[in-house]
Amino acid sequence: FVRLLVATVLRRRGQIDAALNSCLGRKLTPTAARQAQDLLRLGAAQLLFLKTPPHAAVDRMVALATGRRRGYAGLTNAVLRRLAREGEGLIAAQDAERLNTPDWLWRSWSDAYGEATARAIAAVHAAEPPLDLSLKGEPGDWAERLGAETLPTGTLRRPAALGGAVAELPGYAEGAWWVQDAAASLPARLLGPVAGLGVIELGAAPGGKTAQLAAAGGRVVALDRSAQRLERLRANLHRLGLTAETLAADATTWRPAEPATHVLLDAPCSATGTLRRHPDIAWLKDPEDLPALVTFFLERYNVKF
Repeated sequence: FVRLLVATVLRRRGQIDAALNSCLGRKLTPTAARQAQDLLRLGAAQLLFLKTPPHAAVDRMVALATGRRRGYAGLTNAVLRRLAREGEGLIAAQDAERLNTPDWLWRSWSDAYGEATARAIAAVHAAEPPLDLSLKGEPGDWAERLGAETLPTGTLRRPAALGGAVAELPGYAEGAWWVQDAAASLPARLLGPVAGLGVIELGAAPGGKTAQLAAAGGRVVALDRSAQRLERLRANLHRLGLTAETLAADATTWRPAEPATHVLLDAPCSATGTLRRHPDIAWLKDPEDLPALVTFFLERYNVKF
């Protein structure tokens, strides 16, 4: 519930802030914003989008506000009670897609794809995404057991509405599958058959593509500069009963003992294409980040056009 609550605030932050501003009457002072704004957002997410009973949502947020700073419990109570009364009408009148997308990102999408497509992208980001799973072996009856559909690529897609903790789903403990977005599974498929071939994956953690390559019979070297992230990769491989050589090293300076048939790199990027699963990115990035990222790599690797 906590994860869903935080994710909802991030996905709907523009709508939530606009609704709160309508109920506040005046702008919060910087101190009040630091102390009370996120509590108000958490309360608003419950009232407006998660259908939490108003008495429960308001009472919990007021309890959290009590003791932070004198007066914020009263502010929280007043604003959220008003939002409970008026929120439905406020939300109905909003341009949700536009409000939930930072200005710079909306302009970028609109310029690149047109406003209609930008709006469609933003609408998808507002919803809880489905759970995509890659199978280690034959399809069998896993789709039926997991309540999933089989995509053309072989990925199993389980609707978000089914919920449930991943580790408690059928097949997790015995290592029958791993969590991997359908799109993330495509690059490894482009290598074709890899059985018996040497494959180096750079920036391998958390290991979805490493698992793909190992399950397909590749002799995989999984390289990542984060030793901590590699621990997660190793744990996933152990659960799945798959093997790969794992190395903590910087790919810009590391050299293999012998050449590999294939090298796979999921290159560093802005991550704005992953907002559906990582809604915080929309609010962590700014327009200066993208050209700075391009410049960094061009200069570091002396790329000329």
